[in-house]
Amino acid sequence: MSETLPPLVDEPALAGFIATHLPGDGELSLHRHQAGHSNETFFVRRGDDEWVLRRPPRGAFLPSAHDVLREYRVLHALKDTPVRVPETIISCEDESVIGAPFYLMEKVEGVVIRQEVPEIFAEEHRAGLGDELVDALVELHSVAPASCGLDTFAKPTGYLERQLKRWTGQLELTMPFSRPMPDLERIGAWLADNLPETQKTSIVQGDYKLDNVMFASSTPARLVAILDWEMSTLGDPLADLGWMISFWREAGDDTGDLFSDTTRGTEQPGFRTRDELISRYTDATGLDTDKLEWYVVLAIWKLAILLEGSYARHLAGMTDDPFFAQLEHGVPALANKALEIARA
Repeated sequence: MSETLPPLVDEPALAGFIATHLPGDGELSLHRHQAGHSNETFFVRRGDDEWVLRRPPRGAFLPSAHDVLREYRVLHALKDTPVRVPETIISCEDESVIGAPFYLMEKVEGVVIRQEVPEIFAEEHRAGLGDELVDALVELHSVAPASCGLDTFAKPTGYLERQLKRWTGQLELTMPFSRPMPDLERIGAWLADNLPETQKTSIVQGDYKLDNVMFASSTPARLVAILDWEMSTLGDPLADLGWMISFWREAGDDTGDLFSDTTRGTEQPGFRTRDELISRYTDATGLDTDKLEWYVVLAIWKLAILLEGSYARHLAGMTDDPFFAQLEHGVPALANKALEIARA
């Protein structure tokens, strides 16, 4: 990757912006958070204040998939609801400040479960992690969009149709910069031919899964924050459930998955099965989940298209994240997985 690219955050300009808009003083420090592969995340400290900064990745081929100001709007709107979200601090749409739109939110204390399950969550506490994950999703889907000013956040109908149109378009935009992806095109056709009827419209988080939430560092398990809202909209709540389930691994699953090294903690004894999580959600919401496989295929298809956009950025030399080199084979593997579920 070229060493002449500008920094992701103009630190002196950020310090000046914060000094102008937020009370307090002290020297500013900035630390890049490397765990994610979508929007860029930085930890910002000034004196006794700590915040999290979010900005889009450099050279995004799919800009609508990295809309941090959309993320800020939904977080700000949900602050007085039961939904477990960090508190927003300030947003900035002026790209001349740090080089891109950005916002600051509070830094929530806790743990995010990725490669390893923290020792504090021994076998007897692991079921609670899944229960909390489902319960927090139910809370989100129970909030009426109009009650928090999000009734105009997106169109209230036609969500699934728009998803298919949008992501088909994203794939068409990406392939000239990466490669032909006939399996992803086949999956899109299958989804269109088997479109289910939406039972309810709710606020949809869009990227809801175990490593996008934070738990308190104590037991019993307590989910304290839902993170990464840049894909949020109004739509079919089962899209969130299908996305969550598509990432939830259990004992006996195929180990050749792109994310098998980062999501296998839930295979350990004590964790809920996918069926148990689905049943808990169904019992709480009363929604029919008989066609959830369609939503799981949708989830894997969308993820593969999103990652193909990241692979295009990698091919163009626009990212220094070593994860993206794996997408040469990882994206086709995801497409194959979605086809297997669709054909089952």
